[in-house]
Amino acid sequence: MKLSRSSGVLAHITSLPGAFGSGTLGAEARHFVDWLAGGGQSYWQVLPVNPVFDHLGFSPYASSSAFAGNELLISPETLHRQGLLPAEVLAGFPANDESNDFALIQNHRWSLLRQAFQTFQKADHRAENEAWQSFCRDNRFWLDDYCLYTLLSQHHRTHLWLEWETNLARRHPDALAEWRRKLAADIELLKFVQFQFFSQWRELKSYANARGVRIIGDIPIYVSLESADCWSHPEIFRLDPRTGKPDAVSGVPPDYFSSTGQRWGNPLYRWFERPGQTNGPTLDWWQQRLRHQLMLFDLTRIDHFRGFESYWAIPADAPTAVTGSWQKGPGQEFFREMKRRLGSLPLIAEDLGIITDEVRELCDQLELPGMKILQFAFDGDPRNPYLPHNFSNPNCVVYTGTHDNNTTCGWFYGDEIDDRIRKNVHDYLGCDQEQEIHWQLIRLALASTAALVITPLQDLCGLDYLCRMNTPGKCQGNWRWRLSASRSLDDVQRRLLQLTRLFNR
Repeated sequence: MKLSRSSGVLAHITSLPGAFGSGTLGAEARHFVDWLAGGGQSYWQVLPVNPVFDHLGFSPYASSSAFAGNELLISPETLHRQGLLPAEVLAGFPANDESNDFALIQNHRWSLLRQAFQTFQKADHRAENEAWQSFCRDNRFWLDDYCLYTLLSQHHRTHLWLEWETNLARRHPDALAEWRRKLAADIELLKFVQFQFFSQWRELKSYANARGVRIIGDIPIYVSLESADCWSHPEIFRLDPRTGKPDAVSGVPPDYFSSTGQRWGNPLYRWFERPGQTNGPTLDWWQQRLRHQLMLFDLTRIDHFRGFESYWAIPADAPTAVTGSWQKGPGQEFFREMKRRLGSLPLIAEDLGIITDEVRELCDQLELPGMKILQFAFDGDPRNPYLPHNFSNPNCVVYTGTHDNNTTCGWFYGDEIDDRIRKNVHDYLGCDQEQEIHWQLIRLALASTAALVITPLQDLCGLDYLCRMNTPGKCQGNWRWRLSASRSLDDVQRRLLQLTRLFNR
């Protein structure tokens, strides 16, 4: 896929200011779209929008479903506008203006969703009811199992389905049917919640697209063992047929972020039924997953793209990623088959970390734009591939940093780099320390030959390390940053528009 010369902003929906503890798909998201359009931006990049776990720090990259939507993003104001919530329940939410207290938000949001569902059941919402029934039919391939999995997790007090009673863990049909009857009312509630999420998402995407803003999504290559996907489709994962436990798990070897690598712990896919023969159920599941993404987003970043060429397999009992080994992924044949089934695949390849010639060749064969990170560029090597003068292929996406990096100001002025790196930055930019380093790097990105430039909102605002979104390897305290409602973005918008026009973005 060839990108046109353009630019956009990275900001997760939860990071937007608003009245309900975190950003939602409602008014605050539409206001942000207006701000992007006013700043000449063509893209809004978000993090995954799937449900999150409290015990995993509310990470959007660890979800109970690769298909379901995050109920925390549902706008209570929109539910009120639909006549499902009274005005008085919208006031008085206690919220930290610059940080998300997801546990508090979760309890509050679910109380409102239950109330909205009760109203929906009582009132005459014929048109919405018909749309809901249609939604349930069209999404049955994931929705039924997701709802049952969620409720069984609550019943067993664990999302790890391996610890459930055997007949449910192994999906015996009679046991599933019995529990579907027992939990019928709660299943309807969860279906209603998912219907509301996707209805609000569709409205937001239409609003953005009408204003010239396209939305970039993010699809983690792996799913959690604690997920409806793994429970309902064990045949597509490398699980022991006797115990159901993974024989190896995902991660990456030691790299820039960690000297012991990263042990993510996700189950690995059963890409091949036997040597040389692709596993059909795995392809079918990925076809559904990619079709779902194409419906939600205009463009999708595939996190850890290199795992399709080869992936780091860590023994399941290993405490770190050090003892893993590279194993062959499905490669070009996978994408050729997906393109045959689905048509055009508007994807961005997250090709960071240890990248081999084989991975680069795969990106080139598929004509997928890769990623360039300016924070990785200044080690002093003039051949560093992240330096703009080395962007040999303009069909790429350049970032000052990603959600896994420190903010640009936090990176530059903190102890993450030394004075040698800072001097390299100054020498390359031709500026001194008194100038705003975040705008200098944003300008460098926009002036480059890269087709697309994405800037984190924190960098546009010149925020420090306290506003970092995620620190890889740190399990708690991530994902909570939120833009203060008191911070004006008018000057940022003006400067961004000026540079966007200057560099023909």
